[in-house]
Amino acid sequence: MRRIIERTKKLLAVTGIACIAAVMVSAHSSAGIPAAAADAAATYKSKCASCHGADGSGQTTTGKSMKLKDLRSAEVQGLSDEQLLTIIAKGKGKMPGYEKSLGADTCKELVAYIRQLK
Repeated sequence: MRRIIERTKKLLAVTGIACIAAVMVSAHSSAGIPAAAADAAATYKSKCASCHGADGSGQTTTGKSMKLKDLRSAEVQGLSDEQLLTIIAKGKGKMPGYEKSLGADTCKELVAYIRQLK
């Protein structure tokens, strides 16, 4: 009986440590930024920044020629998440839709990324 109690104590201790480690890893990436936010930033940089600019201002050569709106503007930030998601997923004007190539979840992460450009 004593062996069973000791094994149970060890198992509980190891399980507790594993749970704490799992929570800490899932809460933060190695840079201290949630993984989805880091992924969205990388996606924005590779797919959006060439036209919309790194800061969302649209002040790139392409952005100026297409007269893109500043993603930080009250007009764009005033759109609902669903409206922004539809634009990203389906496209608008000359902007292609990204739902097929990036997936719905990544498009949603881009909406969150655009919200933080304010």
